[in-house]
Amino acid sequence: MDLRIEKTERGIKNAFIELRSRKPLEKITVRELCELACINKSTFYSHYKDIYDLSDCMEAEVVMSITNSISHPEYIMENPAEFTKELFTAYLSQNSLTMILFSGKQRNHFADRIETSIKEMIFEKYPEYRDDAVKNIILSCCIQGGYHAYQRNREGDIHTLISVISDITEMLQPMYSNQY
Repeated sequence: MDLRIEKTERGIKNAFIELRSRKPLEKITVRELCELACINKSTFYSHYKDIYDLSDCMEAEVVMSITNSISHPEYIMENPAEFTKELFTAYLSQNSLTMILFSGKQRNHFADRIETSIKEMIFEKYPEYRDDAVKNIILSCCIQGGYHAYQRNREGDIHTLISVISDITEMLQPMYSNQY
């Protein structure tokens, strides 16, 4: 990619993060973003359709960064406690950015995107799980439940939090092989 394009992209994203840290997504205008990024509106529109497109692209990048840092996605089925530790370590590595991008009305959107991304990784390894209702419910429970427990309890000791969530995920493992 051309260095100028990269610099412009970085400027747009940095300006967006700065604005997003101060106000809800729906209150950010292209005009104010362009002023902060020192670009013309036409430059912005050559990269993105609108503010929501920019937000969506940045959210996707963060989710991809988190899921790509999971070296063994199959562990959610084979070694759920280890998978949980790896996932929450990935969350922590992107914590500041996720707190900005997925604040306000976007908060639950993050868990949904993570779930979709992780499930796709699992389905690559276990394609038969894609249409297995029980496996999908268990995966959703582990991913969504773990995330929301993390979000609501992260003010305390983070190691204890991750350990407890890992233990709970581990207790669900026998259900992975049992069908109802």
